[in-house]
Amino acid sequence: MTTPPTPTHYSSITDDILGDVPRDLAFRPCGVDAPVALTRSQIDHFNEHGYILPIGIFSAHEIGAIRSYFDELLARVLATGKDQYSISTAHMTYGRVYDLLTQSRIVDCVSDLLGDHVIGWGSHFFCKMPHDGRTVSWHQDASYWPITPSKTVTVWLAIDDADPDNACMRFLPGSHTHGHLPYRESDAAENNVLNQTVADAEARFGEPVDVQLKAGQMSIHSDLLLHGSSANNSARRRCGLTLRYCTSDVRAYQGWSGKGVVIRGADPDHHWGNPPRPDTD
Repeated sequence: MTTPPTPTHYSSITDDILGDVPRDLAFRPCGVDAPVALTRSQIDHFNEHGYILPIGIFSAHEIGAIRSYFDELLARVLATGKDQYSISTAHMTYGRVYDLLTQSRIVDCVSDLLGDHVIGWGSHFFCKMPHDGRTVSWHQDASYWPITPSKTVTVWLAIDDADPDNACMRFLPGSHTHGHLPYRESDAAENNVLNQTVADAEARFGEPVDVQLKAGQMSIHSDLLLHGSSANNSARRRCGLTLRYCTSDVRAYQGWSGKGVVIRGADPDHHWGNPPRPDTD
């Protein structure tokens, strides 16, 4: 495996969307001295490989209730003419998603990586319906965000069982340590849910890891880790809820700070909006 060069500038898509936002996209090792939910081995694995999986969070009964809620929410959203990928920043609209973003069992794991001052700012259901032909090309989450420095982790909570058959996520271990990677705009033939593709990713970073999760389990990955997924050609749905967390010293631009909920510790500069729990579930 060869080490890619460190780019000196961001690619044009990011420049067009984010303008002149100055961003520091370098990986910083994570972890607290006395973790309460994660093991030291898991924290070391995160720093070296960029992810942790699987982490058991919800019982079969608990995730069954969450799945039933999502089924109803998805039906509501589809009835308005939107698609299954459109339920984004959901904690700002739906109280039950806000409850998941702030759920102590999840946040305990996040705090073991980020420390005492935790902001929850993102929530997005990624739902691949049966026979959904769209892929998610290799990408880094941090590419899309007007956020700096790079100190965000993403929780991927499995609403349905996820495995290679129904297009589970895949990670490229260690890719998070190379900073922000150059990419090209996706072409129509790729049928990509997103608009970016990091070319030749597997040739450069090695064999992907399948993010196989049972419903109720979660993974955590760095905002700089390359990940993606294939088309779901199976008869099974694959839904996960992504939850994004950062430290309180991170700064968000272009109005994104309004999404941030102060979950643990303090936000001494009052940078984050700290919205209340929505009344609507």
